[in-house]
Order: sequence, then C-alpha cells, then structure tokens
Amino acid sequence: MTAQADGSAGAPAGVSADVDWEALRLRAVELMERAYAPYSRFRVGVAGLVDDGRVVAGCNVENAAYGVALCAECGMVSELHATGGGRLTAVFCVGSDGRALMPCGRCRQLLWENGGPECLLMTPEGVLPMTAVLPQAFGVDDLRHAEG
Repeated sequence: MTAQADGSAGAPAGVSADVDWEALRLRAVELMERAYAPYSRFRVGVAGLVDDGRVVAGCNVENAAYGVALCAECGMVSELHATGGGRLTAVFCVGSDGRALMPCGRCRQLLWENGGPECLLMTPEGVLPMTAVLPQAFGVDDLRHAEG
C-alpha cells in the first residue's frame, strides 16, 4: 500500500506501519489553523512523531521584520526539546490546503539534526527518508571530522 501526500492510505513497503500518518496530518492541520501569517497569508503546520511515542507540533509565526519569522518546523523542534528531547521518527508538514508540503532547505536541516537519516517525511510524492530529501546532509559527523 502506498502512502499518499494527503495521508489517506497506509505506509509504503519498507516503511514502518506503526506510523499513523493521518493522525500526524490532522495534528499538523490543527496547528496550521493557528499559524500567525498576516503578511504572506501562507499558513503552515507540522507534526512529528518522537521515538518515545510523543507527538510534537508547530506552526509558522511571521514578523513584520520578515527575516525573523519562524517556520513551523522551528516551533516543532522547540517543543521537542522543551518536552524532554528525543528523536523525530516521522514528520508531516501541511500547507493551508491540508496536503503535504515539502519543508524548506533550512527546515530539512532541522529535521536531519533532530531525526537523522532514518526519520521519515511525508512529501507531496509520498513518504521518503531524510536521506532522500536532504542527500549528503551536513551533520555532527562533519564537525567531528573537522576537529580531527
């Protein structure tokens, strides 16, 4: 069975069947509706499953000084650490239409840092591991190598 970008079907072959993609999508939609986006009107919500079973979520928060706006993924990662840390295992980001939205490059880096290569992301093309959405990612191993 193939996971659809709207979360309507189960997980594809080789993807953990215990991820409730529809529940993540619905939580992301709930947060998207709470987004503060008076300038762009582009509301975003995100929900992530943590390795201990918690679900963390966030929404975008804009600012009149555009450069200090916060992406939804920033809020989710903040909630992850504020509620005990852990690793993200699955993430679903939505736009105002409730469908899967690909995170920006900065946010893909946040997901890599907090979920790693095994973290699964619902994309407009279905579920993909972070290695597919951020190939050759920069991470802690690169910093260790530089210390070397």
